[in-house]
Amino acid sequence: MITVCGVGDLPPGEAVRIDTVDPPVAVFHTEDGELYAVDDTCTHQDASLADGWLEGCTVECPLHASCFDLRTGRPSGPPATKSVRTYPVVVEDGVIRVAHSEVAC
Repeated sequence: MITVCGVGDLPPGEAVRIDTVDPPVAVFHTEDGELYAVDDTCTHQDASLADGWLEGCTVECPLHASCFDLRTGRPSGPPATKSVRTYPVVVEDGVIRVAHSEVAC
């Protein structure tokens, strides 16, 4: 498990990039209070999804507007055609943790 930050340190509607693992992971806190973690790099082109726009359970890549469902990792349409990997997120004692193998596939 990778420690991300305290729940209070990641406001709803925001994301954080964890680049101490390979591949980097983006953790999102939706306006509904849900937490999701996905590979941070868009599968279409090298862009950080943590820098994208979060709406509901969807993040839009900041480069070419590919949108990914944070629950499944699937893109909603072109230009991305490949899913991003998703990771389980848990909150323990007010701290966000992500299950990540730290091994690139």
